[in-house]
Amino acid sequence: MKSQRGRVMWALLLTLFSMSLMIHRPVPASEQVFTVGVVPQFNARRIWAIWEPLLSEIEQQTGIRLELRGSPSITQFERDLRAGKFDFAYMNPYHMLKAHQAQAYQPLVRDHGRQLHGILVVRKDSPIRELADLQGQVVAFPAPNALGASLMMRAELQGREKLDIRPRYVKSHTSVYLNVVTGAAAAGGGVQKTFSQQAKGIRDQLRILHRTGKVAPHPLAAHPRVPEAIVKQVQQVMLSLGETEDGRQLVAKIPMKQIGQAHLADYSALQKMGLEPYYVKD
Repeated sequence: MKSQRGRVMWALLLTLFSMSLMIHRPVPASEQVFTVGVVPQFNARRIWAIWEPLLSEIEQQTGIRLELRGSPSITQFERDLRAGKFDFAYMNPYHMLKAHQAQAYQPLVRDHGRQLHGILVVRKDSPIRELADLQGQVVAFPAPNALGASLMMRAELQGREKLDIRPRYVKSHTSVYLNVVTGAAAAGGGVQKTFSQQAKGIRDQLRILHRTGKVAPHPLAAHPRVPEAIVKQVQQVMLSLGETEDGRQLVAKIPMKQIGQAHLADYSALQKMGLEPYYVKD
């Protein structure tokens, strides 16, 4: 009996010793988990459906472990980005400039098949025919720092055109269009993609009054703490996805119609648009 008890105790000690080695051993770089933040331009379920298959494909091709980190709001995403909480992050172009200033994030890939711009919509039967007609009017925007829909639009309306408008922030692009349709706002800022996604009954009641200038679209960027070899592997796989039909379908959902390399210089035009007075940092 004593002999049997001794064998059990010895086996238990060996197990505990092995577990301690597993807990305290250094984790190889290939087993590190790198976080990926995504600006919440869509709801959480849709972001997960878009990014999880893409990150899984990168993991399969490289062995690099990637973990999607959600943000409950654009405001929280901006805070986390400024704090450098993401190893990789997909962000709007003005976020890219801010993230580079705050944490030296570097862009890796972006869409080369389109450019980002804002649109301003009014009701089809509205008497407003030109921007000057918006003087003193309520204009709806999804959020202060939405790039095309708000920042670029306000810089043109209030900065360039010197219009005294009354901004109203309604949290989403859909709410912007509904505010205009119901007459709660004389006009509203959005982008072509979200406008096209609205129900036909909404779109048919609206017309586009104005389009902003165009800039390079959202990049995927990397924090400088990520080893260069890891960054290069992720970038190479992302670029290679544009060379196959299955890969193109994955990145098209981001959306990136024609994926290509991104450079910080791609976003220099934003610095000349006078956006800073309209950017809200909380």
